[in-house]
Amino acid sequence: MGLMKRVTLGTAFALLGTTSAMAAGHGCSIIEGRISIVGNEFPAIQTVAGAAVACAEGAATAESNLTADHQKINVAGMSGNPAEYTTAIVANSSIVALMNEDVIQPLDGLLAEHGDGISPSQLITIDGKVMAVAFMANAQHLVYRKDVLEQIGVEPPATYEDLLAAAKMIRDQGIMENPVGGAYAAGWNLAEEFVNMYLGHGGTFFKPGSAEVAINNEQGIATLNMLKSLTEYMNPDYLTHDSNATSAEWEAGNVALMNMWGSRTGVLMDEEGSETVVYENTTVGGPMTVGGGSTPASTLWWDGWTVAKNISDEDATATFLAMKAGVSPAILNDETMGQAVWMIEGYEPAPVNAGVFAAIAAGTTPYPMLPYQGLLHTALGDNIADFLQGKESAEQALADIEAAYTAAAKEKGFLQ
Repeated sequence: MGLMKRVTLGTAFALLGTTSAMAAGHGCSIIEGRISIVGNEFPAIQTVAGAAVACAEGAATAESNLTADHQKINVAGMSGNPAEYTTAIVANSSIVALMNEDVIQPLDGLLAEHGDGISPSQLITIDGKVMAVAFMANAQHLVYRKDVLEQIGVEPPATYEDLLAAAKMIRDQGIMENPVGGAYAAGWNLAEEFVNMYLGHGGTFFKPGSAEVAINNEQGIATLNMLKSLTEYMNPDYLTHDSNATSAEWEAGNVALMNMWGSRTGVLMDEEGSETVVYENTTVGGPMTVGGGSTPASTLWWDGWTVAKNISDEDATATFLAMKAGVSPAILNDETMGQAVWMIEGYEPAPVNAGVFAAIAAGTTPYPMLPYQGLLHTALGDNIADFLQGKESAEQALADIEAAYTAAAKEKGFLQ
């Protein structure tokens, strides 16, 4: 795979429109071939894999291995000939490793023959070839306490500057001491907050056409300064708070404003874990902007399925048909509808999912699918905390990040 990949998420994040619904019932029956699925283990993926495996009849075989460690085993499991797994369920960031190792195949031929019922908005196109079919979307966006904002007399913030002003009022009026939440745990979570904020400031991560990092600039400094301003209204232990800990702070009634994953908002808005005043007033908004920009300070994510390269045509066809059934409108019912923001015809958004839909409508940037973005993400996660704690300047933190990334990129062969 070359250094740069031309990625079009086609309209992967366009709202599903008027594509014709599949025939009533759309049951599937696959009588030959092998289907072997590897993927993550949260409820939406369990639903997809279960529906796909149920297609196998007669001489066909089907199995799934759903585990939180899927990214540690999917490349090795698809590298044999034949591949152990015939499909991997992936996201923006995790498809990159499969493409770097050349273990998944373009789907254009299979789509031409068997693609009826798959919406064009689900197709993930890289270098002009369809490499995955997306079935759900996710993004971070505003979550706020409606009652607290009414108490201070302000509208839900549309910008991070508005959020800071509201946080100051909440603290000054003695309502909450640390009203801002966020998944700022040092490492992956903190790096993701930088990525969001840097995109909101209009930043680009690399010099055009190269793997050379380029974040030590005005946008990078502005990004770090905004992250630090937000932490001044957070629990002092924010560097240990991942999504779970931040959600717990919310449910305890300690937080009124935060940027949080759409996939996490369901538990914040149900009756379990918090007092009535908290869950009844928990409300979602779209992603915020920053620094006078119009690009949301967030990233869009998708989950989708692929087809292994090192398998027979029979197994590839069986896998394609099974996974198509696994993400067909037939899987949608009262129980599954709330499991995800499904990119499937017939999906009806619940109020809990309004934030992700707002992120899609606002044109939020998809998380970059570059082969070296993961190295930068790691470097960010390892080097931002010192700045936030006042141990070094923004310029020094950015220089540290660039140095750590450059060393890793040279080791991997992305830079000379």
